[in-house]
This record gives sequence, C-alpha cells and structure tokens, in this order.
Amino acid sequence: MNLNPEQGVPGGLPPGPVLMATAAAEAARLVAGVPDGMLDAPTPCTEWDLRTLLNHTIVWTAYSAERRAHGESVAEDLTRKDFTADPGFRDTYAEQIGKAVDAWSDPAAWERELTVMGSPMPAAEVGAMLIMEMVLHGWDIAKATGQHYRCDDAVAASVLATVEAQAPLFRQYDGFADEVELPDVVSVFDRALAASGRHPGWQPPGN
Repeated sequence: MNLNPEQGVPGGLPPGPVLMATAAAEAARLVAGVPDGMLDAPTPCTEWDLRTLLNHTIVWTAYSAERRAHGESVAEDLTRKDFTADPGFRDTYAEQIGKAVDAWSDPAAWERELTVMGSPMPAAEVGAMLIMEMVLHGWDIAKATGQHYRCDDAVAASVLATVEAQAPLFRQYDGFADEVELPDVVSVFDRALAASGRHPGWQPPGN
C-alpha cells in the first residue's frame, strides 16, 4: 500500500506522515508504560521475551526508520544493542522515534525510491511498512505489559491494507505466523492482527 505524502489515499485515509505520527505517538506511549522488572515476560511474538521485543521495536521503528527516510540503512552495531540495559531507554525511544517522524514529515521522503534487501522499493511502501511495524509491535508490547492499545481507525485501515499486501513476503522470512481465523464480524484492527498471525485475544500464559 503506497501512502500519498500530501493527499492521503483512495478511501479517505490521511496522508502518510499523519498516519506515521499517530502510530509513533502510541508506540512511544506504550514503551513509556513498560513496568520495571518485566523484561523477561512472554509476548505475543512467541520466540521473544519482552526485552527482545523492545530491542527489535526500538531499533527498527526509531533508528532504522529515521535512516530509511534519508535513503540509508541503520548502523549494524545498533541491531545488536540491548537498549533496555539503559534505565532511560523509554525516554530515549520517545526522542528517537520523534526524529523518525520528523524525517518522514518531509513529503520528499515519501516520493523517492529506496533499496530494501537489495531491491528497489517505493519509499511510500517502506513508510507504510514502518507504520505497520509501529502498530503491530506496539500492540505486542501492550499485551505483554497489560496496557491497552489505542488504534485510530485510519491507522487500522492502513495497517490492514499493508499487512494483506506484505504478508507473503513477511511469512517468507518468518516475520508473520499463519493467519488466525476469526469470526466474520470483527474490527478492522482485529482483522489486521489476525492477518499478521496474531490472535486479538492473546493473554500471557497463566492469565
């Protein structure tokens, strides 16, 4: 799904920078709400504890997201860094994801062509995937820590379209589990979660 940086997309969705700012604000809120002492907690990403999930989310939705807007890749050492070892990681994440949002607020950032995994890709498509990552992993963090994820209707519609478009690629690289079957009448956001292999009703083991 390509997001127009200025006019939104067919169907009345806001432009890409607005969607990203909304998704990023919620991600920052949820990371800020991570309680102390929970880093070993289970998450909806079954092979990751909360520490691993947070580190993945921080590097890709904040540091890498900013560099992508400039047509660059994130520094390799950051992909191995334990951001959660710093007690101030919550504030640092909020600051860094703010820089990413600022970088993508320039319409020109959405209009170029980027190279992703050795292949050319429209920047608008990359931006849409970054929004998807902010939302899906924000929800993962919320569920793992007992917080409520607040999803804007327009963001939910954007994420559903992106998940449906990118699911085959993400499953090829084990980024998504198999789609979860749900009743016919569910919210757009629940449909996006299910399409990405997440059960909307997930609870930590024992709950």
